[in-house]
Amino acid sequence: ISKNVQLDLFETANIRLEVPYRLNQKDWSPTFIPFAKARKRIETDFSQLCDQFMIVRNYAKDTVGLFTRILGKISAFTILQYINHINNKPIGRLKYALI
Repeated sequence: ISKNVQLDLFETANIRLEVPYRLNQKDWSPTFIPFAKARKRIETDFSQLCDQFMIVRNYAKDTVGLFTRILGKISAFTILQYINHINNKPIGRLKYALI
């Protein structure tokens, strides 16, 4: 997002966007490692929810059904992560929990 749009967002809604810079950008500085790890974990979780749990594909007829289906998929995702945690396996590899 351009500097003008970022400034407008900050002035109107007090929103400050922070994104990591690429290595070839002018104002590059190293990313704070815990933030980078958290961002990677969040991106991995969203991609797993989209690919393996098909969270985008919902055929709910009303909002209650939509919330119920999404909650069920997120709950299953969390349970598989917990099973991996108990068995001392990598949390992000959900298919390990099914073996």
